[in-house]
Amino acid sequence: MKKIFQRPSSLKHVPFRFCPGCGHSLVHRMIGECIDALGIRESVIGIAPVGCAVFAYDYFRFDIIEVAHGRPPAVATGLKRIMPDKIIFSYQGDGDLAAIGTGEIIHAANRGENISVFFINNANYGMTGGQMAPTTLLGQKTTTTPFGRGKADGYPLHVSELLSTIEGTSYIARTSIDSYKNLMETKNSIEKAFRYQIEEKGFSLVEILSPCPVDWGLTPKDSLAWIQKEMMTVYPLGTFKDIVEENK
Repeated sequence: MKKIFQRPSSLKHVPFRFCPGCGHSLVHRMIGECIDALGIRESVIGIAPVGCAVFAYDYFRFDIIEVAHGRPPAVATGLKRIMPDKIIFSYQGDGDLAAIGTGEIIHAANRGENISVFFINNANYGMTGGQMAPTTLLGQKTTTTPFGRGKADGYPLHVSELLSTIEGTSYIARTSIDSYKNLMETKNSIEKAFRYQIEEKGFSLVEILSPCPVDWGLTPKDSLAWIQKEMMTVYPLGTFKDIVEENK
């Protein structure tokens, strides 16, 4: 019987070096488990940008390409078009995808590129010290908004809602990793995003609300409560588009 704590075959046997309570390790594990379950490891290529996601090459047991900040969708597009038999996914943070990479993600979605995108939303720039990101909540304090984000700084950017209006998208969902139930929902969404690519249904994105205790100035436990009380109010969970369900 497989041990419950056994690492997925798609993950290397090395310790994660993410901050205590960070959500990246959980999402890495679920991506690995889904790849194992689908039997696609030999066909997978992952793409990670600048940011906390940059360490992906240390953890996954398949090819990972590190690219310039905000550019994973462009690289994913090129790889998928020249190697359509490969399973291509990007793993991106909110500072990357929703700021410098906004144009890249919108136009990849608009072209209906047959790729899977896993978007980690922790409401700040994690690696560089906790600055305001496009996803930072109004009133939220960061190193660049020490008195709280105000309206003059812009409003929280709702990436999933935005992309769901684009015709080229096939599956857009927002999940969270604040509880066991939501972890399972997240894993199901990750697997669906991979399956839709395998079935050539087009562009998929799963936005994942994830804790960043160190930059939020909270304990790991309190950071989960903050997701539930604050983030989910601004970023409600759910499926915003699913072309398979809509066509039933």
